[in-house]
Amino acid sequence: MNLALPALVPALPALGAAATLAVGKKAPGLARPLAIVPVAVSAVLALVVALQLGTGQALDAATRLTPTGGPDIALALHLDGFSSLISVLVGLVATCVQVYSTAYLRKDPRYPSYAALVSLFTAAMFLVVYSGDLIVLLVGWEVMGICSYFLIGHHWETEDARSASLKAFLVTKLGDVPFLFGIFLLGADAGSFRIPDVLAAATDGRLGHPTLIALLLLAGVAGKSAQFPLHTWLPDAMAGPTPVSALIHAATMVAAGIYLVARLLPVFLLSGAALVVLAVMAAVTMIGSALCALAQDDLKRVLAYSTVGQLGYMAGALAAGDREASVFHLVSHGAFKALLFLAAGVVIHAAHTNSISAMSRIPGLRKRVPDAYWTMGIALVALVGLPPFSGFFSKEAVLTAAEHAANGEALTNGLGPASAVPEAAGWIVLISAGLTALLTAAYATRLFLVSFHSPQAEGAQAAAASRTAASQVGAAPAVASAAGHEADAPYSPELDEADPATAEPPAMRWPLWVLAIPTMGFGVAGLRSDWLPALLDGGSLRPSAVTAVIGTGLAVVGVLAAYGAWRSATARLATGRPAPADAGRVPEQAGAPAAEVIVADPGRTLLGPLFGPARHGFGVDRLYHAVFVRPVTAAARLVRFLDREVVETYVRGSGVGANLLGRAVRLAQTGNAQTYLSALLAGVVLLAVLVAV
Repeated sequence: MNLALPALVPALPALGAAATLAVGKKAPGLARPLAIVPVAVSAVLALVVALQLGTGQALDAATRLTPTGGPDIALALHLDGFSSLISVLVGLVATCVQVYSTAYLRKDPRYPSYAALVSLFTAAMFLVVYSGDLIVLLVGWEVMGICSYFLIGHHWETEDARSASLKAFLVTKLGDVPFLFGIFLLGADAGSFRIPDVLAAATDGRLGHPTLIALLLLAGVAGKSAQFPLHTWLPDAMAGPTPVSALIHAATMVAAGIYLVARLLPVFLLSGAALVVLAVMAAVTMIGSALCALAQDDLKRVLAYSTVGQLGYMAGALAAGDREASVFHLVSHGAFKALLFLAAGVVIHAAHTNSISAMSRIPGLRKRVPDAYWTMGIALVALVGLPPFSGFFSKEAVLTAAEHAANGEALTNGLGPASAVPEAAGWIVLISAGLTALLTAAYATRLFLVSFHSPQAEGAQAAAASRTAASQVGAAPAVASAAGHEADAPYSPELDEADPATAEPPAMRWPLWVLAIPTMGFGVAGLRSDWLPALLDGGSLRPSAVTAVIGTGLAVVGVLAAYGAWRSATARLATGRPAPADAGRVPEQAGAPAAEVIVADPGRTLLGPLFGPARHGFGVDRLYHAVFVRPVTAAARLVRFLDREVVETYVRGSGVGANLLGRAVRLAQTGNAQTYLSALLAGVVLLAVLVAV
């Protein structure tokens, strides 16, 4: 293989980012081609590299960048099936996001800088995936972090975006500090930062501190992949533009931590304690995030908590020792979650609100956005994990891995002995993943029914029809838009949409169907051993009969429970609980989601007393604020007081003393020679007396 091809994959988006920043303001017409073409070409080159590399092959190439007095730092490529597969996913999602953004942000004056940051972000993820050196990988890791800071804070004029971007940056950096020490310790133990050398050292048992290394690395993974306890930044990151959410929270930044653990899994297999910690972290993340998703009113926050939970699935598979299942679900989830976010963007673009309670009062919403309606339905079925969509196969692969680990037969696929995975880790992952499958089906069903099938919207539509009919015979006709939207309908026009009756632009619709293809068909790639398994470690990705029946049964139970609760809530609404007086109001996008009340909400019925705590993330943010933020703020105020009132007092005192001394000396300078001579003689007499005595 010509090494120029894989080198160009991360280089082209980086060059495109530089070009977009250079000419985007001066020539706005070039910003969109410069944003799309380099990323699209990189996606094609990533596919070409994957095809040329083939299955069961690996490519390593390196050149030394600099000596360090210890392990050298090398500009290295490490290509295998894992990097090939994930790079194709990154290229596909990034291209769809760039195309989608041209319509979603078409009137945004900061589009050139936005597009450049997306391109740079894509290049950084490609660098993480292709890098064969941990220090170079760390560079891409940190570039993604700073790009996410700017992209989440794209609408910096709003307080939500500013605080969300700062929170994401600080929380992920909190994990990156021990992550950096973990990389240094790993390189010192292995004698190299090269990934092949590190894996060889782990296989030979030459790592002196495997548990400490694994735990330090897990801190960075928890921050980047939004795992408990560093998960709180991701739901707030929804303040950024929706295409950014599709890129960051589907195929790039949050996937980087999972990819790193998968790449270094032989290191983690040396420490059973680290695997148990990872299993517990995944279990708490899965269950907690699913409960929170069931209580959210903001559409994007539902998907954000869903992302946190699905990342927990991937981390659980790694804790069970099966990186094939983890990466399988990573790629499957990357496709359908990007589809969910982009479809959500179309719905938000049409409804002009993130609130699913407000969407439930908008008549005919699903008819206005048919592409988003059907593709979101497809992606939600994949998220639930029902056959034959990709989410079913990848989720069942995770459950199968956990089942084998619980039985002491972990599917490590030759990376280490099956006994290296504690059975406790397998049981923790298996039980929590089963419960999460039930909750996932419930919140996905709730999202779809409340957003698109609420009887409130049907009642509003009927009322609008009756008013329209009356206006045709009455003297005062209702004011309506070109598409029949009346002036009093829950609708607030956006600056970038001239005619609310017009369908969403094609650039926002066709990426949905492109992503729907792998959402529907990618799962079958794991059925045959000479397809996806041959590209990875060669193990089996077929779901076992027991976990397939249990997992699918739990998902069906979740769907039926949410549907039953929804029917019960809508029946109560129709018979005894009239809609509130302000039912037609559509909240602003920047409003607090917690202020909205969903009248026919199955989540309230299913969660009961847990609904309030789940809506607010079980108070984790408040706990962190009380335990960490307030003490740090108080310490900062104390330091400020000591600096201004104590240290500066001494500084000011020395200045005042010198000033007073200068004034005293100035008073003695009269200019009278007789006075000076008298003082001199008095001094001489005084000295003589002192000497004589």
